[in-house]
Amino acid sequence: MNGNVFHIENLSGLKENDIKPLQQRFGKNIFQLEKPRRFFHVLFDILREPMFILLIIACVIYFVLGKSSEGWMMMAAMFFVAAISFYQEVKSTNALEALKEYTEPKIVVIRDGQEHTINAADLVPGDIIVLEEGSKIPADARIIQSNDLTINESIITGESLPVDKKELEGYDLLYQGTTVNSGKCYASVIAIGNNTVLGKLGKSVSAYAAPKTLLQIQIGKFVKRLAFFGISAFLIIWLVNYLRNGDIVLSLLFGLTLAMASIPEEIPVAFSSFMALGAYHMSRLGIISRQPQTIENLGAVSVICLDKTGTITENKMHVKNIYDAATGAMITVEANMERENLSVLKYAVLASEVNPFDAMEKAIWEAYRHITFPSYRQPLKLIYEYALQGQPPMMTHVYEQNNEKVIAAKGGAERIIKICRLSEDDIKKITAIIKAMASKGFRVIGVASATHTGGALPDEQDNFYWKFEGLLGLYDPPKKNIAEVFKKFYEAKIHIKLITGDYPETVITIAEQVGMEDYKQYLTGKDVMYMEPADLQEAVKTVNIFARMFPEAKLRVIDALKANGEIVAMTGDGVNDAPALKSSHIGIAMGKKGTEIAKQAADLILTDDNLEKVSEAIQQGRKIFSNLKKAIRYIISIHIPIISIAALPLLLGWKYPNIFTPVHIIFLELIMGPTCSIFFEREPVEADIMQLKPRDRSKGLFAGNELLISIVQGIIITAGILVLYYFYMYYNHTLEETRTVVFTSLVMSNIFLTFTNRSFTENFTKTISYKNTLTIPVIVISILFIAIIHFVPPVTQLFGMTSITIPGFLICIAVAFTVVMWFEVYKTNLKSID
Repeated sequence: MNGNVFHIENLSGLKENDIKPLQQRFGKNIFQLEKPRRFFHVLFDILREPMFILLIIACVIYFVLGKSSEGWMMMAAMFFVAAISFYQEVKSTNALEALKEYTEPKIVVIRDGQEHTINAADLVPGDIIVLEEGSKIPADARIIQSNDLTINESIITGESLPVDKKELEGYDLLYQGTTVNSGKCYASVIAIGNNTVLGKLGKSVSAYAAPKTLLQIQIGKFVKRLAFFGISAFLIIWLVNYLRNGDIVLSLLFGLTLAMASIPEEIPVAFSSFMALGAYHMSRLGIISRQPQTIENLGAVSVICLDKTGTITENKMHVKNIYDAATGAMITVEANMERENLSVLKYAVLASEVNPFDAMEKAIWEAYRHITFPSYRQPLKLIYEYALQGQPPMMTHVYEQNNEKVIAAKGGAERIIKICRLSEDDIKKITAIIKAMASKGFRVIGVASATHTGGALPDEQDNFYWKFEGLLGLYDPPKKNIAEVFKKFYEAKIHIKLITGDYPETVITIAEQVGMEDYKQYLTGKDVMYMEPADLQEAVKTVNIFARMFPEAKLRVIDALKANGEIVAMTGDGVNDAPALKSSHIGIAMGKKGTEIAKQAADLILTDDNLEKVSEAIQQGRKIFSNLKKAIRYIISIHIPIISIAALPLLLGWKYPNIFTPVHIIFLELIMGPTCSIFFEREPVEADIMQLKPRDRSKGLFAGNELLISIVQGIIITAGILVLYYFYMYYNHTLEETRTVVFTSLVMSNIFLTFTNRSFTENFTKTISYKNTLTIPVIVISILFIAIIHFVPPVTQLFGMTSITIPGFLICIAVAFTVVMWFEVYKTNLKSID
C-alpha cells in the first residue's frame, strides 16, 4: 500500500485534570462477558466439592446417632476445609489477577501535549491515541491523521483482507479489537468498553477459554480412576459393615470414612495452584505468562526457534562496509576516516525515516553524519511513501526537488538488484560482493535511486527506472551472554534452530561466534516452501539454520517440528511473526521491541528482551512440573495406607474392623491438603534439573517406574502399620490403645514421607539443605497436632484414643521411621550405582 507523507502538529490531547471526571463518567475501558467471581461464587464452588459433601453427610449422621461431640468436630472440620480451600482459591486468583496486570495491553496517548504510555483500560473518550503497524486497536476511534494505514477488521466483519483507512468520512472509523496491518495514525477515542461496536456485538477480544491441556486431561483421568475406586470401595465397606452389624446408618458412616480416604481432591487443587502461583513467580522475574497452563509445556520444550536480530544480537547496528556502485569502491567504515560524499549513503538516508526508531535506519543516519560533508546534506521535501513490502521487502520515499521528483529505495539486496535491471555480469559481481559481506556476519541491504518527471506515480514501487547505487553492510554484534545461554540450552538437551531473514552466510558467521552446534548446513525460505511435508520433516531434524525466511516458510518449519513430536518454543517480535508464535507450543515475544500483535499471539513475554530469561523460564517450568509430580506421588503414597487401614481389617474379619472414623480421616486430610499444594509448591529447584532431557509429554504423567515406586512406598507404610495394628490387637490391647498407636504411627509416617519425597534421587543429607520457608512450620504444626491429640483429654476422647506411654510412642516413631526411611537407603544405593 502507498500513502501520503505523515505530518502532525499541535496535538495537545486531553489535560490530565480532565481524566478523572471522564473515568468516573464512562468507567474503565474494560469489556467482560463474564462477571467477576465474588465471595459467594467461590463459596458455592467449595460447597460442591465431593469432600465437603461427604463432610456434611458425616456431620448429619453423627448428630442422628447422638454423637454431638463428633458432630461439632465435623462442623469445625468443615470450617477448616472451607478456609483452606478459600485461601488457596484467593491466592491463585490474586496471582492470576497480578498476571493480568503484567499482560495488560499498553497504548501511547497524547495528554497535555506529551506522549505517555498507559494501560489500554485507562483510556477515556477524547483521548488521542498513537497507532502503528502491529497495534491492536483498544477502543473505537476516529482518525485525525494517517499514513499508509490499513486495518484488519476480521473480528468485526469476518473479512480477512485488510481495508484502507484515511481521514475522509466513511473511511475514518477504527474499531476496538481490530489490528493495524500497516502504516501509522493518530486517532481520537469515541467509545470505550461495552459502548464500542465490539461490545455491542457481544464479543470479547480477551475472552478466551483455553482448552484443557494434555496434563490436565492426564490428571483428570487419573483422578477419575481413583474416584471410581473410592465409590466402589465405599459401597463394599457399607455393605460388609451392614451385613456384620445390621445398623445401616452406622455402616454408612464407616463407608463414608473410606470414601473420604479415597477421594484425591488435593490433586486438581495442587495442579491449579502450582500453575497459577508458578506463573506469578515467573512474572516477578520478568517472564510474563499469558496463560498459567503455559507452564506445563515449558518443562517439555525440546526445540527452541530463535530470530537473530535483537534476540541473539544486540539490535544495535553499525554500518561497517559500503559498496559504492558509482566508483566500484569497497569502503570500510572506521572511527577516524576521512569524509567523502557517497551517493549510496545519501539515497539510503533518503529511503529512511527522518526520525528513525528502527536500529538499521539509526545506523544508516549515524554513518551518513559520520562520513559525508555537512554541505552535502540538502533537505528535500518528502511527498510520498511506498511502504515496506514484498519478498524480500523494500521501501521507497518520493521527494520533490525543483520540478522533478527524486526517488530513493532500500531493501533486500536481491530485490534491489532485480528492479535495477542489471546485466548478468553485474549481477554476478554484486552477488559475490554480497556473499563476501554476509560471510563477515553483516546484514546486507541494497540501495537504489530514480527520478520521475511525469505525472502520476506508478502504483508499484518496482516500476520506476531504477539505478543501482550500492550496498551497505551492517553489523549487529551478538549479545555478550548468548554463548552462555546457548550452552545452557544444549546442557538441557534442547535443540536450537535459527530462523531469520538474513543471508545464510550472515547467519552462519553469527552462529559460529555464539557457539551454535551443527550450523554449516542451511535451508532458505524458498527451499522450505518447495519441499514436500515428509521431506521437510526429515530435514528439520538435522538442519539448524533457516535463512532468507518469510512468514509462510517460518510457519512450515514450526509445523514440521511439531509433526516430529517436538515441543517447540519460538521467539518473535513483529507482525509477521504472529502466525508462527501462535502455531508453536510456546510463543515468546519480546517485551521492549515486540509489537502488540506479537505479544498478544505469544504465550510468554520477556520484559527486557533478554534470551537468558527463556532458560530461566524453562528451568522454572521443569521445577514446577517436578514439584507437582512430587506432590502427586506424595498423595498416592499416603492415601494407600489410609485406604488400606480403613478397609483391610474389615474385609479380613479382624477383631477391631473399623479403626478409623471420619474424624480421623478429615484430620489427616487437613494435614495432607496444605502439604500437597503449599509445601511442595515452595520447594527449590533441584541442582541437576537442567541437565535432564525434556520430558516426553506423550508418555503420561509418570515416567518409567515412578508410579510403581510411589505405590511401593505406600504398600510398605501399610504393611508396617498393619503389623503394629495386628500386634496390639492380638495381645488384647483395647480398641482405643490400638487406635492410638495406629493413628500416631500414620501421622509420623506422613511427616517422614513429606521430607523423604522432597527428592527421588538425592538422600536426606542433601535435601536437608533445601531452602523452603515452610519446612519448620510443617514440623512444628505436625508436632503440635500430635501433642494436642495426646495431651488434651477432651480432644483425645473425641478421637476415641487414650494416653500413650513413652515406650509406645517410641515404637510408633520407630515403625514410622522404618517404613518410610528405607527409601533414603534406596536412593543412596541408586546414586552409587549411577
